[in-house]
Amino acid sequence: MKIRTLLFVTSYPPRECGIATFAQDLVNAMNKNFAGNLNIEIAALEESGKPANIKESPVTYSVNPFDIDNCIDFAQKINENDKIDLVCFEHEFGLYGGEYGHNLLAMLSLLDKPFVVRFHTVLPYPDIKCTKVVSLISALAAKVIVMTRSSAELLTNVYRVPAEKIVHIPHGTHAHIVEDVPALKKQYNVEGRMVLSTFGLLSENKGVETGIKAMKDIVKQYPDAIYLVLGKTHPVVYSREGEKYRESLEQLVRELGLENNVRFVNNYLSLRTLLDYLSLTDIYLFTSKDPHQAVSGTFVYAMSAGCAVISTSFVQAREMLEDGAGCLIDFNNPDQLAENAIRLLSDPELRGQMSQLAIEKTRSSIWENVAIAHMSVISDALAEDRILPNLPPPYLDHIDRMTDEFGMLQFSKHDIPDPAFGYTLDDNARALIATCMYSAELKSSSFVNSLARKYINFIGYCQKPSGKFLNYVDIDGAFNKMNDEVNLEDANGRAVWALGYTLASHRNLPFDAVQEVLSMFRQCFNWMESLNSPRAMAFTIKGLFYFLSYKPGGKAAEILQRLAAKLYDHYKQEADDTWHWYESYLTYGNAVLPEAMMMAYQVTGTPAYRTTAENTLAFLCSKTFTDSHMKVISNKTWYHRHTTQQSEDGGEQSIEVAYTMLALNTFYNTTKNNSYLEKMRLAFSWYLGNNHLKQLVYNPLTYGCYDGLEKNNINQNQGAESTVCYLIARLLMEQWNKHKYVTPKQNSLEPVRLGFN
Repeated sequence: MKIRTLLFVTSYPPRECGIATFAQDLVNAMNKNFAGNLNIEIAALEESGKPANIKESPVTYSVNPFDIDNCIDFAQKINENDKIDLVCFEHEFGLYGGEYGHNLLAMLSLLDKPFVVRFHTVLPYPDIKCTKVVSLISALAAKVIVMTRSSAELLTNVYRVPAEKIVHIPHGTHAHIVEDVPALKKQYNVEGRMVLSTFGLLSENKGVETGIKAMKDIVKQYPDAIYLVLGKTHPVVYSREGEKYRESLEQLVRELGLENNVRFVNNYLSLRTLLDYLSLTDIYLFTSKDPHQAVSGTFVYAMSAGCAVISTSFVQAREMLEDGAGCLIDFNNPDQLAENAIRLLSDPELRGQMSQLAIEKTRSSIWENVAIAHMSVISDALAEDRILPNLPPPYLDHIDRMTDEFGMLQFSKHDIPDPAFGYTLDDNARALIATCMYSAELKSSSFVNSLARKYINFIGYCQKPSGKFLNYVDIDGAFNKMNDEVNLEDANGRAVWALGYTLASHRNLPFDAVQEVLSMFRQCFNWMESLNSPRAMAFTIKGLFYFLSYKPGGKAAEILQRLAAKLYDHYKQEADDTWHWYESYLTYGNAVLPEAMMMAYQVTGTPAYRTTAENTLAFLCSKTFTDSHMKVISNKTWYHRHTTQQSEDGGEQSIEVAYTMLALNTFYNTTKNNSYLEKMRLAFSWYLGNNHLKQLVYNPLTYGCYDGLEKNNINQNQGAESTVCYLIARLLMEQWNKHKYVTPKQNSLEPVRLGFN
């Protein structure tokens, strides 16, 4: 695939403005996710009346947007550059010269390259000239990007831009987790204090005086509260009037006697420092005076950091703070601000609820997701297939987080393990498989072996004298009553699969651990043939298949043959000309059934088993793959034999993707048919945003995996099943990487990072 070159026309650092920061964050995210497939260059917009900055990578062009001749020359240069495939313009009225930035329109009218434009502001009540300029820019663009739903509606209803041309991509956010906030407060000299803050380049439009006036009432009840005003004066304001506005704010602080309760941090903050300040903030104040402001990066950064937010009622705040995610106040109203702040300071539980809602509302807009959404727009504009993100590093942080000394916990609340529901054999069995895969594909280590031992010990704890296993274990180690209420055949089959896979991986494990697994596996011979569940039989066939690579022949081979015959009988009883399956429905973990049949063929050489395996996997894939992505069977409805209704979006889970990839890998290893590799790649891309929401399902911050892809959102919990299955899928891509399709760059790996336990 040809490497595409994008040119971003935008303000860019070292220029100090919000759009410059936005552009840099977006470019960094796209480079991180699509390195090797994309080349990004910058045409930096010059400031009015200032000389151009020295060009440093990735800046390759400099444009004076206030000089119409320079704009025309720039368009001609881009037309002559055959390497540039697409141009991306950041639009704000003040960035370009001419009435309503008319110079940009002159540039675009001469441009031969396809381009997309992002409107950072869409005015709700434009005059005729403004309407004409925005409408003409939109007409020339391949796609128009906005950052709020309200802006999209304005473009459609007021500027008559066709809805199919408009794309809503939210402002990107930085996910940032701080585990020890008191230590952070101590570091920034606000130890033991309730912190209110606001951030951004200072100008009169920020309305900071509203926050200062509100502090007069706040400190009466909370004398240790402190208001941090973060950020230097806007360079344009400074060049025009110096520090006049900041000095007026400082004078107001003195008049109100708030010298110990208001602190100015007069610096252009680095990203790391800004995220630290937001992480230690108890309440974030957004006091802008502009009701028509469409979007604010500082506002969404505060939400993403988990701040409880009090904001004036501008466009983005009205969209984001609905459903109790924050407080809206009128413009220039310090009394309302003080009232809401006092209420939040007195109610830690309410602040916590707002914090969690704010995080949930912004997790879909982390920069990685925003980069994926932009790549989709760019592919559409170029009429090409989507470029998929690069493989993320296979870190074990969340696996470690979910594992205590006894085993892997079942559930989490977001990324925090929730011990209330205890443990399951299922999760620990899959976790054992994942750690064995990790040792084989990447690197065996004492850390990975210590995890594997915990999972082995847990499986042994669940095994009864009969050789069978119990599945549900409470946090105190007691066996839950669910073990008497639920059929445990599938859980027992999964345990056999895990034990067999571990024996096949014996070269990467300590000898005593392998002997313990062997002893457990042999006890399972007593009951394997009594299984009736097709999935339980399939899991057990997989376990026997792997056991036979450790110890060929004997009783294991005999039991595998008999179980394979039973599974084949299930297929013959259910299948007809249109239904090629072992049951009258497709539910969970479906791909294990054809995979087991293919493994049975490898052991027995029975041609009917291979034919059945191939037919049933093809049937399953016909229900779960489109030409462009994997669409997992919903756990809300399943897929029944005589269904006529279209499956609804949502209810898609990580386990289906991982099990499908395991089956495709087995089929490729057996047949060497490259189409199975292509489907593996497509299946894994589900985690990377190639799904109906176009969002990451794995979490690049925690290295866990979200519990499900719903109709309109991602389930933010990151439990054991989803995370372990993601790790299995990611490790399978190491095998995929060894084949001819993949460049050496994509095969690179970073060293393992250990988490906190």
